[in-house]
This record gives sequence, C-alpha cells and structure tokens, in this order.
Amino acid sequence: MNTIERIKSAIENNKIVIFMKGTPDFPQCGFSARTVQALKACGAEFAHVDVLTNPDIRAELPAYANWPTFPQVYINGELIGGCDITMELFESGELQEMVDQVMGKK
Repeated sequence: MNTIERIKSAIENNKIVIFMKGTPDFPQCGFSARTVQALKACGAEFAHVDVLTNPDIRAELPAYANWPTFPQVYINGELIGGCDITMELFESGELQEMVDQVMGKK
C-alpha cells in the first residue's frame, strides 16, 4: 500500500481520525494537544496517525488534503481542519454536534 492509499484508508476506515504530532496520550506539539483535548471533551472516540513516526504521511498529507499544517481532523471522511478551526467548532458547540452525530448519539 502506498502512502496515499494509507492516508485514504485511515480516513475512510475511521469515523474520526486525527493526523497529529505524537499520540493522544503524548502529543508532541501544543496544537495537537489542544485539538485532542477538544475531541476528548466531546466524548469522541477517534483514531490517530502520528506524523512524526510516519514521515511519508507527513510529507504527502498536506498536498493530498490541500491543508499545509498539522493536526488535521477528519470526521466522516471530510477534512474539518486544524487546531484553530477545531477549537472554533468546539467553542460554538458544533464539534459536539458533529461528534454526537457520527457516534450515533443524536
């Protein structure tokens, strides 16, 4: 499986996935940490891909997504955005609605 296929597989096979620096339990940048905290605060069950241990994904994902930075959050196969957008959605309550919908709580 090539890098693009691995990216597509992670996005398609998980209702919520975050491409981040580090892991949810040990994030390696403040933006990734804040994004994980917002997802956890919404009760989201999510997969993650550590771009630091997957340099091929780190190199290819920005072009694939047309989004230059990390983290990148995908819900139902759609790019939601990075830290700033995720935090805006969290603060407005929209992230909670999205998580509830994808997890079957609404």
